[in-house]
Amino acid sequence: MQENFLCGTSEITGCRFSIYPMTDRFVDVILSALKEVDTSKIWMETDDVSTCVRGRSIHVFDVVKAIYLEAAKHGDHVVFNGTFSNGCPGDTAGDAYLAENEEKANEKKSAGISQEVAVQFALYPMGIPGYMNVIMNQVELAKAQGTFTEGVHYASRLDGNAHDVFKTLEDAFESCKKSDSTHIIMTVNMSANSPSKKGAV
Repeated sequence: MQENFLCGTSEITGCRFSIYPMTDRFVDVILSALKEVDTSKIWMETDDVSTCVRGRSIHVFDVVKAIYLEAAKHGDHVVFNGTFSNGCPGDTAGDAYLAENEEKANEKKSAGISQEVAVQFALYPMGIPGYMNVIMNQVELAKAQGTFTEGVHYASRLDGNAHDVFKTLEDAFESCKKSDSTHIIMTVNMSANSPSKKGAV
C-alpha cells in the first residue's frame, strides 16, 4: 500500500551538501573542516557521497557556512554543492534538534574568516500557483542587500563576502517559508578562490 505523504508537516530544515576542494589534500581539508565546526545543535550524518545536516533553520545555516569557511580559508579553490529543504514530508522531528535556542554555535569563530565567494542559487516554492512572485521577491531582496549580480539560466548569481552571501541565502529561504508554499527547496552552488575569471566560460 502506498503511503500518503503531505508536505508542510515538519518544522525541520535540512541541507544535503558536498564540498569539493581542488587540491590533492582534499581529504584533510574536508575532515578538518568538519572537525573544526561545532555541530552540537544539529543532527548530522556524513557518508561517502555527501553530508546531511538537519534541525532548526538558524543552526543549519550556521553549520553549513562554518564548514564551508573552514574548508576555503586556506586559499584552495573549494566548491560547495547543496540542497536546502523545509517542509519535506519524509522528515520526522524525533531525531532533530528543534528545542535548541537561537544562539549560533559557530558565529563568533566564523566571523573571523573573510572569504569572497561566487554563488548560483535557485528557489523552488512548491505547492503554490504564484511561485514566480515568491521567487522574484527574493531576487529583489538580494538586490537590496547588494549581493545580486545577475540572472542566469535556471539560477540567480550572487557575489561578495561569504557572510553577506549566506545572509542573503538564509533570508531568502526564511522569506519563502513565510509564503503559502508548504515545501521549500533551494539549490546552491558556491565557489571560492577560483582561478577562473568571473563569468568566464
